[in-house]
Amino acid sequence: MRRMLGELLIPLAIAYGAVLVLVYLFQSHLVYFPGTGREAVVTPQSYGLRYESVPIRTADGETLDAWWVPAENARGTVLFFHGNAGNISHRIDYLQMFHRLRYSTLIVDYRGYGKSSGTPSEEGTYRDAEAAWEHLRHARMAQPQDIVVAGESLGAAVATWLAAEVSPRAVLLFSTFTSVPDLGAQVYWFLPVRLLSRIGYDNLANLKRIRVPVFIAYSRDDDIVPYEHGRRLFEAAAEPKAFLEMRGGHNDGFIFTRQEWVAELGAFLDHYAARP
Repeated sequence: MRRMLGELLIPLAIAYGAVLVLVYLFQSHLVYFPGTGREAVVTPQSYGLRYESVPIRTADGETLDAWWVPAENARGTVLFFHGNAGNISHRIDYLQMFHRLRYSTLIVDYRGYGKSSGTPSEEGTYRDAEAAWEHLRHARMAQPQDIVVAGESLGAAVATWLAAEVSPRAVLLFSTFTSVPDLGAQVYWFLPVRLLSRIGYDNLANLKRIRVPVFIAYSRDDDIVPYEHGRRLFEAAAEPKAFLEMRGGHNDGFIFTRQEWVAELGAFLDHYAARP
């Protein structure tokens, strides 16, 4: 019996070990999904928005593709970081929403996404965020007190990292997680994710360093990131802060899908971020 058990367990252990090695070496493929399409599927102009295509150079030599969408009589500027899949052309709804709220928006594709050069990595996305911030500060002459940093899902982790470094006017977080290891440990419960993870994106730690108004929107029905992540982030954030509970899955519970949700965001921005 012991021999039979050993003959069974040994190949299972070898297979499990092989899985651990693969996850450790190729975990970036579980986090970043830029897709194969490099071209924009639509542009803001397709939806009646005036925009400018902007190449942004990073400190380490990559060139990022970005869109600048100005609003007339703008009440401020939003620097927006998208999630881990697709590119900026899949986020037109966000651009429309901020435009209606009278905020100009800079949206940027990370390295390796869309037309941007390079290969995505955690440190790389932070360098991309710094470059986008510097573009607003110098090319658009925006002051830190006029810039709202926003992000969805993975992009929210980029947003909190940047906000902890530069102290913008406010921070907007949509459908994000406490950290990649936290989420990975729940999704891949059968793997020692915390030991294997080389990618952090620690929203929880970043929020504890942020001292500007924070708005968090999250859905109880999120089918990718459990609702508890949103509540833990809200509890970690310093005042002033606001929490909007949405409905719908991770990819269909977005804030712009209901006018009452947009109204709550607009009220937050009016109170904490809008220029007089």
